[in-house]
Amino acid sequence: MFSNIIDALTRATIGDLLDIILVTIILYSFLRLIKDTKAYQMAMGLGIVGVLFLVAQIGNLYVTKWLINTFINVLIIAIIILFAPELRRFLTSIGSRSFRNPLAARAFQEKAEDIFLSVDAMSRKKIGALIALEKNISLKSYADRGTKIEADVSKDLLVSIFFPHSPLHDGAVIVRGNKILAAGCLLPLPATHKLGRNFLTRTRHLAAIGLSQETDAAVIVVSEETGAISLATKGSLKQGLDLDQLKESLLSYLK
Repeated sequence: MFSNIIDALTRATIGDLLDIILVTIILYSFLRLIKDTKAYQMAMGLGIVGVLFLVAQIGNLYVTKWLINTFINVLIIAIIILFAPELRRFLTSIGSRSFRNPLAARAFQEKAEDIFLSVDAMSRKKIGALIALEKNISLKSYADRGTKIEADVSKDLLVSIFFPHSPLHDGAVIVRGNKILAAGCLLPLPATHKLGRNFLTRTRHLAAIGLSQETDAAVIVVSEETGAISLATKGSLKQGLDLDQLKESLLSYLK
């Protein structure tokens, strides 16, 4: 076996090397995408199945090979079903990356404090809010569903948008860099979540999870019932954050 490996390495060409590098980049990017999600554990399970297959091949374990070969026949369909949200987000991120993202990230840093101040003010006054912050995947399709704003981020503007009885307070605000693209936007609800029955009617929290499953956006939620602050990323929701925890989690994720 090792002699075959050495023989293959000696015959490797530049094309083979490029092929290995590309596959490595794709796998690394996908693992980064699914890290800290339920799909990560599924990927580890598939990796264990792969190791068992190699052991069965080397040790001529006929029954084990038969079971794994039977499983492999439906593996592609299983991957599509199990990793559908992650695959969609992975492919969307490839198509949405552009050179403007580093500029947008720096622009966000300039207005980040306004967002944190507005969230703190709304939390204290128990004003419900839903703020989606664009990362690499464009949120234009969601912004187009709302009311166009195209204004600089400011504490007063954010608070006024979400103030009760404001015509835009029920939807989400979408932020790109230091600009508010739109308000009153509709976000997708998740197919599944782990929030329990208490959150069945809390549409803001579900919408935040839904958008973070579909894209790589970070979504801030302020509860109008309790004033609690939550942050949704990668399909999961961190609840009960104070302002310092929100800053740390959000800035770390957006980097």
